[in-house]
Amino acid sequence: MKKKLASVLLCAVMAASMLTGCGNADNATATTPATDNKTDAAATTEAAEKTAEKTAEAAGSVYYLNFKPEVDEVWQKLAQEYTEETGVPVKVVTAASGTYEQTLMSEIANKEAPTLFQINGPIGYQNWKDYCADLKDTDLYSWLMDKSLAITGEDGGVYGIPYVVEGYGIIYNDAIMQKYFALDGAKAASMDEINNFAKLKEVVEDMQAKKDELGIEGVFASTSLTPGEDWRWQTHLANIPVYYEFKDKGITDTDTLEFTYSDNFKNIFDLYINNSCTAPGLLGSKSVDDSMAEFALGQAAMVQNGNWGWSQINGVDGNTVKAEDVKFLPIYTGVEGEENQGLCTGTENFFCINKEASAEDQAASIAFVEWLFSSETGKAAVTNDLGFIAPFNTFSDDEKPTDPLAQEVLRYMADTSKTSVSWNFTSFPSQQFKDDFGAALLEYASGSIDWDAVKTKVVDEWAAEKAATAAN
Repeated sequence: MKKKLASVLLCAVMAASMLTGCGNADNATATTPATDNKTDAAATTEAAEKTAEKTAEAAGSVYYLNFKPEVDEVWQKLAQEYTEETGVPVKVVTAASGTYEQTLMSEIANKEAPTLFQINGPIGYQNWKDYCADLKDTDLYSWLMDKSLAITGEDGGVYGIPYVVEGYGIIYNDAIMQKYFALDGAKAASMDEINNFAKLKEVVEDMQAKKDELGIEGVFASTSLTPGEDWRWQTHLANIPVYYEFKDKGITDTDTLEFTYSDNFKNIFDLYINNSCTAPGLLGSKSVDDSMAEFALGQAAMVQNGNWGWSQINGVDGNTVKAEDVKFLPIYTGVEGEENQGLCTGTENFFCINKEASAEDQAASIAFVEWLFSSETGKAAVTNDLGFIAPFNTFSDDEKPTDPLAQEVLRYMADTSKTSVSWNFTSFPSQQFKDDFGAALLEYASGSIDWDAVKTKVVDEWAAEKAATAAN
């Protein structure tokens, strides 16, 4: 046990705090889930009955180490409801924001270690594979609509099962856009015309020039570049050039990133910072909450974020944006063929069962998770309280999320004319790489360095951090 932990610690130090983004969420290279996601009542009932039987047989207890502080209250309530229903003790501990890896390292060494935890994808699996039980024979895995999303080992075992699919892009306020389209000389007549970077840039710059007529402070909400608040750019936006480079080369990872699509990143980043509520030189003081509030209050027409952002928009005091006006647009950067590009869709949230736990606790933990995704109580919480788009066939159409951004993700996934951009940022070498990338973007925005310096830093640090990770 100690030998395993020492090995994990060496790897995990290099990847500390790698779990990022998604309103504090995480990642793996992913494909769009299968479209055949309907389930009949009989199948759902059978799944629930099987889970109930397994729960009744479970004699152990559950300790879940939760990643997302913003949903701690939901998990605590679920734990209580499950214990009341089954008699199985469930403890939920929530790591502070940005500390999940460190907390897991600390907790896994305890006598009463987590029985249920999560990893962010293939790199996370490499750090924690000594603690991941094979879930190949579980009902949870059999319910997974797209089994290619699971984390598998060289032995064919299944060691991480995704529990949520998410998407991100440019969120826009359709009421403001319709107001713009009605202006004389508008550069487009509808959102359907905005399907590439050139048209997006033309529209955005015209809107910025007419911001007073539109009643906004800027087209885009502030580009948050405060350290720790820059994950939308150094991780999520950076995923797009990496996706296209990997696609060109037919790879899923590399020790040497060429950053061949760096100019495309610059295209959209410049558009963000130059047509914003906040001047480029002041972006180092802005947070994600600031940005989302600007959008919610109608001060901006667009903001880059994911479907998890709906709770932030909806929760802002004085929110003026109506749910029916909250829509998604893909992030266009000027890549050839991007007219057919969809949202960035994937997952970086994978459940793992601690194989060092007792057999009883492992069984109890599996039963708890399967209850969550098959029982009426669990599914209602997943959809309505956690706001997940669950990738399992146990959910009927009327059990899927109804918030506008989740509906938009589902709409794009169902559109066969669009190709989703897979999440590749779990291949990023380390949190240090991302932090340094973010710092370089702040320097660039403030005019301290030019874009060539940013590109050089990305290329050099990618290689250095990959080498350092391999050495450990």
